[in-house]
Amino acid sequence: MSERPIKRGGPKPRAVAKRKRAAAQKKPSMATRMIAALPISPATFSRIAGWSLVVLIGGLGITAASFLGLPGMIGTELAEASGRAGFEVKRVEVTGIDRMDRLTVYAIALDQHSMAMPLVDLDKVRADLMKLGWIEDARVSRRLPDTLLVDIVERKPAAVWQNRQQLNLIDGTGVVLEPVRLEAMPDLPLLIGPDANRQTGRLNALVEAAPALRPMLAGATWIGNRRWDLRFQSGETLALPEGDAEAAKALVVFARLDGVERLLGRGFTRFDMRDPDKFVVRVPKGARKPALDATAKVEAGAKFEAGGRVEAAGKTGAAAADSKKTDEKARKEREDTAVLKGDA
Repeated sequence: MSERPIKRGGPKPRAVAKRKRAAAQKKPSMATRMIAALPISPATFSRIAGWSLVVLIGGLGITAASFLGLPGMIGTELAEASGRAGFEVKRVEVTGIDRMDRLTVYAIALDQHSMAMPLVDLDKVRADLMKLGWIEDARVSRRLPDTLLVDIVERKPAAVWQNRQQLNLIDGTGVVLEPVRLEAMPDLPLLIGPDANRQTGRLNALVEAAPALRPMLAGATWIGNRRWDLRFQSGETLALPEGDAEAAKALVVFARLDGVERLLGRGFTRFDMRDPDKFVVRVPKGARKPALDATAKVEAGAKFEAGGRVEAAGKTGAAAADSKKTDEKARKEREDTAVLKGDA
């Protein structure tokens, strides 16, 4: 009778573990099930995932390089290399300049960290040029391989502005162009008084009301920031009232009177038209009073002042007292006005 070993108990532990692992391998994971649910094959998904990882790593590398300034360094080095190859600033061509100093423009155009053409900051050059009073507009460009082009639009001088014993050349909008020496005064109208340069447009509009007087004007004083005194080349001063419309109306009347009577150049020193009802004419003390015809007296209500004594045409009493107040006000205004040349 043969002997056979008798197997006791259940299966061995190792066999049980193998069966569990096999069962686990047969059951797909959550990720596997999600990939399987996609409308693409697993191989395609693997390729996409691989390229995404490459792009992510590349983006991180570029960000790190930008943070360290490597692209700028590379660009600068390339620009410098182009400069060494001949693309660097060697000439500056300036056009449009008539009165201002060219050397100032050259100095600004050549004030660069690098002379390599790609590194020239055109916007900065233009911004620095626009700070100059003479320049109304400027255009800056490159002409390869080695030239900077600067096209200037110059302001045109329109008058000389006197304020606080300083003389400055200004344009038609009141922009200060440059200082002026007294011995080198240009043949331009002289504007006197604080902020008179800002009133240039109003003065031009005023003179346009009586254009026949423009060639005879020597200058104007902005009084008390409210009205004008006009000075003529023949030496007389015309005091105008406040307000643009009132001043223009008075100037038209004066131009009409001058056309009839030739008031300018006849020995008068001052015409006062601040009061619309009066036309005060001053003559030097001791001088003979020039005669005005009836037309002028009726139209302007003329009266004469000589040596501090007022002779009114058809006006006495209250009119003379009112005239005295007007004269005192005129003297105070003249005292407040700083004048370099002559009496305003």
